This record gives sequence, C-alpha cells and structure tokens, in this order.
Amino acid sequence: MMQGQGETGKEPVTGPVKRGAALLVTTLSSFLTPFMAASVTVALPSIQREFNMDALLLNWVATSFLLAAAVFLLPVGRIADIYGRKRIFTYGTVIFTVFSGLCGCAGSGSALLLYRAIQGVGGAMVFGTGIAIITSVFAPHERGRMLGINIAAVYLGLSLGPFFGGLLIEHLGWRSIFLANVPCGALMVTCILWKLRHVEWAEARGEPLDLVGSVIYGLSLVAIMFGFTRLPALSAGAMTIAGIIGIVLFLKWESRVAHPLFDVALLTHNRVFAFSNLAAFVNYSATFAVTFLLSLYLQYVRGMSPQNTGILLVSQPVVQAFFSPFAGRLSDRVEPRVVASTGMAITVVGLFLFSFLHDTTNLAAIVLGLALLGLGFALFSSPNTNAIMGSVDKKFYGVASGAVATMRILGQMFSMGITVLVFALILGRVKIEPQYYALFMGCVRIIFLIFCFLCLAGVFASLARGKMR
Repeated sequence: MMQGQGETGKEPVTGPVKRGAALLVTTLSSFLTPFMAASVTVALPSIQREFNMDALLLNWVATSFLLAAAVFLLPVGRIADIYGRKRIFTYGTVIFTVFSGLCGCAGSGSALLLYRAIQGVGGAMVFGTGIAIITSVFAPHERGRMLGINIAAVYLGLSLGPFFGGLLIEHLGWRSIFLANVPCGALMVTCILWKLRHVEWAEARGEPLDLVGSVIYGLSLVAIMFGFTRLPALSAGAMTIAGIIGIVLFLKWESRVAHPLFDVALLTHNRVFAFSNLAAFVNYSATFAVTFLLSLYLQYVRGMSPQNTGILLVSQPVVQAFFSPFAGRLSDRVEPRVVASTGMAITVVGLFLFSFLHDTTNLAAIVLGLALLGLGFALFSSPNTNAIMGSVDKKFYGVASGAVATMRILGQMFSMGITVLVFALILGRVKIEPQYYALFMGCVRIIFLIFCFLCLAGVFASLARGKMR
C-alpha cells in the first residue's frame, strides 16, 4: 500500500480508520461541489428577482466559480505537492465553507459574484487535491475502486442537487443552498483535524513554486474562457486566440524552468497521461451541455414542468452513480484504456440517438439515450482517472489531480461554448418561443451531431494512450 507520511516523515497511513477518514472527507467534498452547482442553476431566477441582475451578470453567478476554480487548479495542485495535500485540502475546505456562508448572506449581486469567485478558489484547493489524497492513501490494486466511489459521489450530487435544491429554495429561499454547505464543511474540517491530524503527503517538499508560470497560465485561461463564452464576436475571437498563444508560451516556459508548475514531460514523454487528459477534455466537451439542451427541449417544446423535467433527467446521473464503482473495480483488473474507450463508444451511440430528436420523440427513447450516456460516462470516467493518476510519480499526484479537474472544467466551458455559438449563428438573439421552435430543434440536432463526432474522435484519443500493464 502507498504510504502517506506524518509531519515527522515517520508515520505511515496504515490504519483502516485513517484510510476511511480520507475517503470520507474527499468523497463528501466531491458530492458538495456538484450538488451546489446543480442547486445554483435552479436558484438563478430567485437570485435575479432579488438583486435585479441582467442576464449577463446572472450567468456569472455560475461562471465566476468555474473560472476561479480553473485558474487556480494547477497552481494549488503544485502547492499541495510542495507544502502538503492534506493542508491545502483543509485550507480549501475552510475557504469554501466560509464563503458559502457569505454567499448565503450576500447583500448585493456584486458581493455575491465576489464571494462566488473566492469560493471557487477554495473549491480548486479541495477538488484539486482530493483525488491526489485518495491516490496517496490507497494501493494501486484498490485505487480504481476508491476513485469509482469518489466519482459516484460527483454524480450523486448532480442527481440530488436539482431535487433537494429545489425543495430548499421553495421552502427556505435561495440563500439556504449556500448556507447548507456550512455544517457539511464544518464536519469535514472536524474529521480532518480529528482523524488525519498527524499525516501529510508532500513528495515535492522543499521545491520552489513557479510564480511566473502560474501568472501566464492564469491570464491565458481567463482570456480563453472569457473569449470563448462570447463568440462569435470579433473581439472574443481575438481574446480566445491570445489565450491560446498564452498557453503555448506557458508550455515553452515550463519546459525551461527548473521547477515547473506543470512538468511538460508529462505531455511529451508520458503518452498515457497526455492522451488520457485529452480524452477527458473531449468527453466533457461532448457531454456537459446535454442536460442543458434537454432541459430546454423538455420545458419549452414538450411543455413539461421543471419538476417532471428534473425527474426525467435524473436517469443519467443515477446510472452514472450506480456503475462508477463497478467501472473503477474493473479498471483495477482490466486495461483502463479498454474500459474507458468502451465507455466513450457507448456515449457516441447515445449522442447519435439524440441527433434525431424531434418534437414528438417518445419519452422512453429519451430515457434510454440518457441511460446510455450515463453508462458510457461511468465506464469512461473512473478508469480514465485511474489511468491518469497511475501514470505519474508520487511527487506529481497533486499536479495530476489538478490536471484532471482542469480538463473537466475546460471541457464544460467548451461544451457550453459550442452550444452558444450554434445558437448565435442559427437561432440568433431571440427568446425560445413557439414560432422559433423549428429553428431551436435544428440547433439541438446540429449540436448533438457535433458532440457525436467530437466524442468519436475521443475514442481514438483514448485508445491511443497505449497499455499501462
């Protein structure tokens, strides 16, 4: 079993209680973030009414968290490798918890956006180190199963967020979804201080942090994400291109600096790491906007209520949550690229089925498509994460964990960017009303076809990673 070291460097994490505590706090953190994200989506109309926010500002209630998290993921992953993963995880949990409480007490829209951004920094510290902690604690032969449990918690949060978030908002107001994080965060900190007090993981201890690389990376990511979400405007295109150039400069800088923020050799000399991360980015890019598109379709075109829409859409994350631990165990025994590539192929089939969506599609067919996507993503995600974490040395666990989360967030933003771009080019700046339903459905079918071909390319990226065993 991989051993974590105490602050003195002499105390290994061998006890099942400490391993269980590590699994508990990291799994709870994996549940809370998507649960809150799904709940915030339901809360947006209530927030808009209270703070009289326009559509652009309202969008940033969700986006500010994602952007801040993406910018800080790699730096905090490296900081965790240097100063201790448990320490950064703990600080992140405290920041996330405190600013969840402040979000729930925000007196203005601008204050809420600020608190959400800082909450995103705390979130980056938490889910940028959580996977690294699990990888540090558990042996390779059981790591896949534990990662599967962790990923199942993500999908459980996505499943329960709209339902329980809706209940909280209806009976206690939108502020309750933020305030509910406070006792959960306090429980996590208590568990860490009680059960994991004398353990730490910091295989890169003593190495310096690459501040220049961190700044280049952060500014480039901000430019890309700001620009892409505002396409097809010309200025947005220029900003996106500037961000991409910045990423190229970042990689060149990292290849020359003695102690890089991100070891470029992981991309140039580690085929498994490079193609596994590429496959993760493609998979999130091809799937994240599915729920968004189907939610609009079911509520506008089919006239379903938000509650019934949520009940139907929950079939995907439920299937994901159910099969993720199984997929994780399977990747401990079977070559991860085989399991992950099979999952992506199943996802391609589900996306292709949705490309035929029309205004009278049988609801059972929609549930079947969602179930296929859920199964495909379950078979892909935990084996792919297992492949990434198993392909690097211990000293890079924090960076690899941050890379996994970064690919997820960038993929999510790219997925929404594709959707916004197609809507802007075909539908234009109009409300989704009956006279525009035909154009709307045309957009949906085109987007699903784009996602289908994107995911098909991802299958080849997944297969190209090579064998781990």
